[in-house]
Amino acid sequence: MLRTKNFEIFVFSVAKTFSVAFVAFVALGALITAQAPRFTVVEASISDMRAALQGHRITSRELVQQSLTRIALYEDRLNAIIYVNPHALEEADERDRERAAGRIRGPLHGIPIALKDNIQTRDMPTTGGALAFAGLIPPYDATVTKNLRDAGAIIIAKTQMTELANWVTVGMPANYNSLNGYGLNPYDPRRDPRDGLSDGRPVLATGGSSSGVGTAVSFWAANVGTETSGSILSPANQNMLVGIKPTVGRVSRYGIIPITADQDTAGPMARSVTDAAIMLGAMEGGTPDPDDAATAACAPPTNRDYTRFLDRAALKGARIGVPRAFFYDAVTSGGSSVPRGGLTPDQRKAMDDALAVMRQQGAEIVDPADIPSVVDADSARNFLDWNVCSGPDNAKGKDAGCSVTYKYGMKRDFNHWLALLGDAAPLNSLTALRAWNDAHRSAGALKYGQSNLDNADDTDLLADRSRYEADRRKDLFLTASHGIDEVMKGQRLDALIFPAQSGAAIAARAAYPTVIVPFATVPNTPMPVFPAGFDPQPAPYGVSLTGMACSEPRLIALAYAFEQASRLRAASAGQARGRVAPPRFP
Repeated sequence: MLRTKNFEIFVFSVAKTFSVAFVAFVALGALITAQAPRFTVVEASISDMRAALQGHRITSRELVQQSLTRIALYEDRLNAIIYVNPHALEEADERDRERAAGRIRGPLHGIPIALKDNIQTRDMPTTGGALAFAGLIPPYDATVTKNLRDAGAIIIAKTQMTELANWVTVGMPANYNSLNGYGLNPYDPRRDPRDGLSDGRPVLATGGSSSGVGTAVSFWAANVGTETSGSILSPANQNMLVGIKPTVGRVSRYGIIPITADQDTAGPMARSVTDAAIMLGAMEGGTPDPDDAATAACAPPTNRDYTRFLDRAALKGARIGVPRAFFYDAVTSGGSSVPRGGLTPDQRKAMDDALAVMRQQGAEIVDPADIPSVVDADSARNFLDWNVCSGPDNAKGKDAGCSVTYKYGMKRDFNHWLALLGDAAPLNSLTALRAWNDAHRSAGALKYGQSNLDNADDTDLLADRSRYEADRRKDLFLTASHGIDEVMKGQRLDALIFPAQSGAAIAARAAYPTVIVPFATVPNTPMPVFPAGFDPQPAPYGVSLTGMACSEPRLIALAYAFEQASRLRAASAGQARGRVAPPRFP
């Protein structure tokens, strides 16, 4: 077993190198022999690409050739990709033939996008970044993969990600996995020089567990991430992208490597609100997915078209709540006598500026609009005192004061996912994965340990069910009914505005949607500090809008109005440059 799997890992490494180098070499050669391109993919929006395709200024093959060339030029500096589709040019040719015959599949016809590598593709490996799953070809596409292909998208690559969506252990850097190493941030693509942290991790965090790096540098038009808590919003924030974390069930999770069905969702990441809205419509099913009962939760808009909600005037009269306590200002509440939370002066300035933009656009800023479960003096009713159980400190027997929902969900849903793979599954259980990892330490399987997998596997799905159900009820009470619902209904709010991705956890545990929009940059000043003489580049800093279940249309409208008023980056190649230049990967 050891020798066989090591060979598979070696084959994966060779395959990635070959798929990036050879496919891009073919594309590069084609471009060298052709005339200068009439259209460039750099900073081009989906609407730009569609117009160019419809106007015969470019073909899908040429779009893919340009994308592959950019991958060949820059991927070794960023590590944004786990696998490149070796058939991308063939698929582009097929989309071009369909277009010539008058058949347009949908809004993404002939446009290259990428998927996180925990989303199943039956013609490419789906690994979750885990060594144990190197070379795994699933027997079926994820529903979201099928929907995107039905919309005409060309899935050009599978993106880098934190291993198994960051539920392997505590302390694993974002966007690291044992199969493919560390991802780097295009806004400062260097490695961390600090003592004790110079293990290859990026100097500027990429966010995780999804990756937005390839979209930020125009390797493709947009990409699909997944989130259990923060894994779309975090990389969108760190890479100056728009991210939509949908209501759980808005997009089918069938065929996606899970953490817990209570919170897992897929969502789009793009360079503009418009592109993210187009992507969300293509990802969502027109009818509930029989393989995911949660997809009955929210009705899709007419024709699954979220662009109909793009309204520059949407902020006029909108009531936007500012949850000051903890998210902006440090607060003493619950069981803590020490203030928790708050912003740095630079972050506070960014949020003050964002609120000023909203006021200028006619929004009514309700300030403060504190979340009741954040300021509650009773520890049993305080969200800040109710964390998710994780790591060795919250192993079984040490987990009375935290929520077991993640570790219970991981045991339940991960084993179910393996069973659905049938004979294609390289392992048959979470127990087998842990044993495999332990046996392959020398190959790098456990660089940061696997304490979260250990905790999950320790769960007894029958004996621990009542505890799980009680904890899930408490999750929903603190985040929804005594949390977001209470303040939004009480203050008649259209949305809550959070700094960067700071509201991700409370919204995710409620299964509620959030849209993040790029807005500013702030100094990259982590602790411990960088060595003397090292000059870190600024970190992107976005603004998040959160609402209650199924409120994506309203959130998208508000986000679009804010984006158009603030204009951090150009939304398309034909527009004037935004306030912040794109990454330096021309």
